[in-house]
Parts: sequence; structure tokens; C-alpha cells
Amino acid sequence: MSQTAIIIVAAGRGTRAGGGEPKQWRMLGGQSVLARTVRAFEPFGPVVLVLHPDDMARGLAEFGGRTVLVAGGESRKQSVRNALETLDEKQVSRVLIHDGARPFASADLIRRVLTALEGSPAAAPALPVTDALWRGEDGRVVAPVSRDGLYRAQTPQGFRFPQILQAHRSHAGDAADDVEVALAAGLDVAIVRGEEDNIKLTWPEDFARAERILEGRMDIRLGNGFDVHAFCEGDHVMLCGIRVPHDRGLAGHSDADVGMHALTDAIYGALAAGDIGRHFPPSDPQWKGAASHVFLSHAAELARTRGFSIGNADVTLICERPKIGPHAIDMARELARIMGVEAERVSVKATTSERLGFTGREEGIAAIATATLVKT
Repeated sequence: MSQTAIIIVAAGRGTRAGGGEPKQWRMLGGQSVLARTVRAFEPFGPVVLVLHPDDMARGLAEFGGRTVLVAGGESRKQSVRNALETLDEKQVSRVLIHDGARPFASADLIRRVLTALEGSPAAAPALPVTDALWRGEDGRVVAPVSRDGLYRAQTPQGFRFPQILQAHRSHAGDAADDVEVALAAGLDVAIVRGEEDNIKLTWPEDFARAERILEGRMDIRLGNGFDVHAFCEGDHVMLCGIRVPHDRGLAGHSDADVGMHALTDAIYGALAAGDIGRHFPPSDPQWKGAASHVFLSHAAELARTRGFSIGNADVTLICERPKIGPHAIDMARELARIMGVEAERVSVKATTSERLGFTGREEGIAAIATATLVKT
């Protein structure tokens, strides 16, 4: 395991947020809050996800293979302790502990916390209090409170692993967060600059604010791909993952699925990640005759690991024969299955070149594809 590990605490019930289910499982811009949180931290190290015991099956279905799942305890502090004990003897030198209901922690914020750990046993993001503060009682203001030196605490809170593990083992009683546990153990905690958008979803109105944050963060990428394969001897062609009977085949290093190749390159293009040849060099004999779904699934997974979802994909096959129309729906469904998206997000259609050019002379098939990637 890498030297840095991440603990995401999501074992609470979150009833104050409304919505009929725990807030971490509510949908936000097409994904669960927890999925957004996990995605933000995956580039920084292995994730330990702490869930309520009743949510373990759901967590396994959504995050199995991507995270280590740990059952939470009676309190937040106990939940963190359970996760820390799981990491003991795993060669972890530092750990980030984050609230599952904070889906907007940026990569820059995470890096600031990790950098601060180079010179301190603990570090946490916070924002200085700027509003006037009062102490109230029975709905009335009793007295003003000085805001000097006061901060609004955020997560991820970072720690050198051996120290925070020992601090949790020796801490009696509950704690509001892990900084409180660290301070009780005598650890110095550095404050790093927090972010206004790094909100913790607590109340129903927080979800409305979260939607507004998403609108300002949307990143839309468009890529296109083009591919050509010549006819050769054979009795079928592979097009968009479907075996189509024909009096000839298509020549190529792999299975020559011209439609799938164009779509794969469209996704790579949207990511500015080159083309199929960069990821699967034709000079490498292991890819000779390979099924093209290997390439497309790799491109789709690369998009997901970089935080993008596939908004839609459109493939146009250019040929005189074979006729594509009878197979177009099955082709779209197969592409959707390979990419892990809904079938209604994928279109496959065909056109001829009016007997012009190499496709008009039935020397081969060409394909054009467009893919839209969305990050929110």
C-alpha cells in the first residue's frame, strides 16, 4: 500500500438533510454524493471507506474493488478508529481523514494539506471567521463573542499515521473531529487555507447550494475519431462489436472494428490522451487480432479515472455494403454496454458516399465518431 492513505467517513445517517435516505447516498448532478467524494481522493492513494453496517452491501456494489470497506462504530470517533486500525501494519506513513458529505474538496486543497504534513505532525484546512459572533439564549442575543483567532474547520484533516493512531487509541470519550483527538495527544496542528466551496452537506438547502457549485465547475470535453479499414477475404465484418455477415472481411492488426476504433479515438481525443496507437502499439504482437472492446473499455475507464462521465457518443459508418440499418440498434447497445453507459446515450448510424471514393468503390469502410465527456 502507498505511503498515503485516505479515510472517508460516511457511516452516519444524515437525517437533517432530508431526502428520505442518508445524505451521502443522495444524488447530486447524476452521481451520489459519496461517489463524488471518493473520486476526488482516488488519485492521492488507496481509499478506506467507512460505512454504516446497513450500507455495506450497497457500498460493495458501488465501490467494491476501488476501496477498502470498513463498518463504522457508534460514533464518528469510533468509525475513524476502526479505519485506522485497518491500516495498521500497512506501511502507511500519513493519512487524510475526510467527511463523506464534503464532495467538493479540490486537488489543490488536498495537496496543501499533504505539503503541510512535511513540516508538521498534523494539518487541517480552515477558513477564518469573518461574520460577527453572538452568544444567544432563548432566541435572544446575550452577548457578543470575539471572532479573533477563530476558524471554521474543514476536512481533509491530515496526520502522520503512527501519531494519529496512537492518539485515537489513548483518547477517552468522543470528539467533534480528529484535530480534537490530535490536540488532546499534544500534537501540533498546522492550519492550511480552506475553500468556501468545500461545504459539508448537512441541511436541505445545502443541496441547492451544491447544485449551484456544480454548475460553475462543469468541464465539457468534445473529441472526434476517424478510422478506415480495407476489405479483405472473409465472411463477416465486426462493426461496433456486432458480427455482421458479409462476403468479405476487414483487414487490420486487431479485429478491424472500424466503428469501435473511431469511437475509442474520440474518447482519447476528448481527454487529450492521444490515440489507440499510443496505448496499444501495433508493433506489440500481443494486440494482433485483439477484440476491439479491449480498447474501448480502456478509453472509457481512463475517462472515469480522470473524473469524466460519457455524456453521449455518436458513430457514423460510411459504406455501400453491408447494410447497417438492421444492426444499428444492437450496435449502439453493445457500445453502451462496453462503455458502461445507458443505451440512450449512444447512436450508431450509416451513410454511403454516393459511389464516390474508396468506400463508393467498395474497397473498405470508414467511420467517424464523436464523444462528449462531462466532469462535474
